Amino acid sequence: MSKVLVVDDVPSEQEIICRILIDAGIEVLRAGDGEEAIAMIRKTPPALVVLDVVMPRMNGFEVIRELRGDRATAYLPVVFCTHKNTEIDKAWGTDLGADAYLGKPFQPQQLVKIVQRLLSA
Repeated sequence: MSKVLVVDDVPSEQEIICRILIDAGIEVLRAGDGEEAIAMIRKTPPALVVLDVVMPRMNGFEVIRELRGDRATAYLPVVFCTHKNTEIDKAWGTDLGADAYLGKPFQPQQLVKIVQRLLSA
């Protein structure tokens, strides 16, 4: 089974995202910030990352820059799932290499559909 890493510094939002994915039959891992996520990815890369943007220590834009700059993780699918939801934010996330950008709040089926599509690609 493919594992998805959910990275969000707000425990309640992380729990909601994880619950949605678990209910869809997807196995999840959790990280509370970008630095923790990078360490987890380097140790055991997941099949996909669901990533918040606004986090302490290392934000989501810094995380994706780090991932895309490393040959081992350059093609790891990344879905931004964030309250940072302006057109400029979306364009910036896409330019940095995000495979999808989902603004909060969102419909659970939107997240599941995106994740399932990227996992099956």
